[in-house]
Amino acid sequence: TPVVKYPRATEPLWHEWDRKAQKCGLRHTVYAVNGDRYTGEWLDNLKHGKGIQVWKRTGAIYSGDWKFGKRDGYGSYSIPDPVTKEYKKVYTGWWKNNRKCGYGTTFYPIGEHYEGEWSGGLRSGWGRMYYQDGSIYEGQWLEDQPNGEGMLRLPNENRYEGRWKDGKKHGPGKFFYLDKGQLFEGIWAADIPKCGILIDFGRDEAPVPTQYPIPKV
Repeated sequence: TPVVKYPRATEPLWHEWDRKAQKCGLRHTVYAVNGDRYTGEWLDNLKHGKGIQVWKRTGAIYSGDWKFGKRDGYGSYSIPDPVTKEYKKVYTGWWKNNRKCGYGTTFYPIGEHYEGEWSGGLRSGWGRMYYQDGSIYEGQWLEDQPNGEGMLRLPNENRYEGRWKDGKKHGPGKFFYLDKGQLFEGIWAADIPKCGILIDFGRDEAPVPTQYPIPKV
């Protein structure tokens, strides 16, 4: 009987080209169509491991850990100064799924900075915020606002210790007027004291004490 020979199936060339294009392991700089560039490690054609990403449009740089194409792990994000072109760190800390998550420090353009916990890119958990006017808030945060127990210290050393909600004093708290030598203890609602007691507190050491002490009840 005659033997029928079938031609061996040839693999399309693009299959081989696609295999060669699959990025895995440490690679030199890879440029995206929009001009962004990445130098670092890959896995299954995704950024994975240590790497540096530079965004062309903003000039921003991320240097740190990646998992399956997203910033995940420890890393720092910096942007160039519009005038000097020198890079300034914006955030250094932990990331998850491309967002700030865990402990980290953010530097804001007006000289303020926050160090503490993040969740989903927002300040959440425990943290300390240094404001432009010299005030410092230390305590609990929720979705980018002081929420829970916390202390706000003003530039003149006066301070509030107590409960917060949506970034405002809300609930039981104490306000120390150290400049006058007085203490107000009571209940607050949306930053306004509703009821409480005002007593002398460290009046003898106060820089500008009230003219007369509060009489005893």
